[in-house]
Amino acid sequence: MTKDLSRRARSRITDSAVWVVLAAGAVFMIAPLVWMFSTSLKTKLEVFALPPVWIPELPQWDTYVRMWQDSYVLDGFKNSLVVSLTVTIIGTFTCSLAAFALAKMRLPFRNAIFIGLLTGIMIPFPTLMIPQFVIFAKIGWVDTLLPLIVPAIFGNIVMIFFLRQYLTSVPDSLVEAAKIDGASYWQIFWRMIMPIIRPAVAAQFILWFMAVWNDYLAPILYLNTPERQTLQVVIANMNVQYATQRDYPLIMAASVVALLPILVVFLVFQRQIIESVALTGTKG
Repeated sequence: MTKDLSRRARSRITDSAVWVVLAAGAVFMIAPLVWMFSTSLKTKLEVFALPPVWIPELPQWDTYVRMWQDSYVLDGFKNSLVVSLTVTIIGTFTCSLAAFALAKMRLPFRNAIFIGLLTGIMIPFPTLMIPQFVIFAKIGWVDTLLPLIVPAIFGNIVMIFFLRQYLTSVPDSLVEAAKIDGASYWQIFWRMIMPIIRPAVAAQFILWFMAVWNDYLAPILYLNTPERQTLQVVIANMNVQYATQRDYPLIMAASVVALLPILVVFLVFQRQIIESVALTGTKG
């Protein structure tokens, strides 16, 4: 009896310690986001007040109205949404097809193709910037969204690798049985493989969407006209323009708007992400 009580006490102490550590970590993670939203509702004087003001005395909701009217945030939001959704939706489909082909189809030089794809990860983007820019300039794509969309819709190497490894756990006998039953490769992929890899696709979809949405280097390289720039470039330009005027609430308001699509995508695919982690842990 005494041993059981001591074990329960140690277990409660351990659980409490873990809870305290996780709670402290959550506070450190959430505090910058709360400060960003709070700053977007402050006056210019409250931004620089000491001690810091966490809750504005009179929230300045008109800051968001000024953000839409006095900047290119709306154009940047639309452009980022077009690029991110086009790349991730079409690219996820092509990545799934490529992973299925490399994992389950009998292709000549299949392993060599896969290794060739993996070696592409080791090539840094800065080494490709100048050749790509020259090519896109010659075909008239500079200052359009096409350089950000077209190359990416053919697939993401990291996502292909992840999905291909995920598919290795699917028995080949399932594919062979479907072929014997008269199913085509397209039917096998769409009706059998896609439901199996849906959790993994959802997890990779969010990571890819975040990467494309937050991309700054490629958009600033190809986009010059303010109306055609993505949201990250617009916010960077606002930082240069409005920071000298100490209008940090306007910059923070734009940052809050830039964060919303990522939160929405995460909430939509949260269940699939948890399922993906659970399945991975079970297989391991």
